[in-house]
Amino acid sequence: MIHLENISVEYRLKSERVQALRNLNLHVREGSFEAIMGPSGSGKTTLIQLIAGLLTPTAGEVIVSGENLSRLGDEKISSFRNRTIGFVFQFFNLPNYYTAVDNAALPLVFAGVDERTRRLRARTLLAEFGLQDRLDHKPDQLSGGEAQRVAIARALINNPKIILADEPTGNLDRDTGGHVMELLQKINRERGVTVLMVTHDEKAAGFAQRIIRIEKGELV
Repeated sequence: MIHLENISVEYRLKSERVQALRNLNLHVREGSFEAIMGPSGSGKTTLIQLIAGLLTPTAGEVIVSGENLSRLGDEKISSFRNRTIGFVFQFFNLPNYYTAVDNAALPLVFAGVDERTRRLRARTLLAEFGLQDRLDHKPDQLSGGEAQRVAIARALINNPKIILADEPTGNLDRDTGGHVMELLQKINRERGVTVLMVTHDEKAAGFAQRIIRIEKGELV
């Protein structure tokens, strides 16, 4: 599903050259649930950005779901992200002027799905996640756990093959974070969606089938 071959990423910070990743090889099988852990500045976010096609490596190849991302132009890579990858963020990233339904349906707007169909799909998915009484609420009217469930519904609405989750429990209390992790685990097991999660939380990482540890741009 995800293959990173001899990946290096370098950039300049003022006069200093920074090597974010060094000759990294990583293979994530389809349908797995994997956690990426490591100290701040170790390269975790860079790794996620590469897999999402948001960053181009200095050297090496990134192949995701059979696509060599370095060979895709901007338009094709945007289309690839929309149909293949769902994103879950620490701070939810839900525009406050949209209701839960409209937030969850947002990727379908970019996919060209008509309004009636996308709202129906969003309502159905939110109800599945126990949010049937929060459909018309805006993010500031939701609890943290509810907002993250809306964000997960948005990530799943386009039936992606992969969910990339960046600290999905980082803005939640321990119990609520546990419920969110149970939901991600259920999605992985029942829908076969590959989940790759960056986390500092050992409890959250315990839901994964494999923990990938990275330090100073290298797997350890």
